[in-house]
Amino acid sequence: MGTATAITECTALRIERAEMLRTLHEEHGFSDLFVAYVVERNNRTQADLVDQLFNSSEKRLARALLILARFGKESRSEDVFPGVSQETLAEMVGTTRSRVNFFMNRFRKLGFIDYNGGGLQVHSSLLSVVLHE
Repeated sequence: MGTATAITECTALRIERAEMLRTLHEEHGFSDLFVAYVVERNNRTQADLVDQLFNSSEKRLARALLILARFGKESRSEDVFPGVSQETLAEMVGTTRSRVNFFMNRFRKLGFIDYNGGGLQVHSSLLSVVLHE
């Protein structure tokens, strides 16, 4: 069991176990994609655990913002994503909303992020927060 929070409009589909097993067995292309997704998700879960155990809440927030902005996944060095509440960000990084607010203001003053009309623009320079010891 788990909980998911969508930051944009989305559609969810529930697939019965028997149908999923049949599809995985018969549709090899889908099976390959699904296994790749599960492995990537497992790697991300491990990285999130290491992040939670060893990094400060400021670094965890910077990492979460870079992930939400899909930094490194597209050709642009910065990206805009729809407004995510500070409460949601706090839940994602395991801290309080007031700490997220403090760090977001710091990131904005340092030029790592910009707010623009309900969206958030994350600059590649935010990576320095994650990489800096």
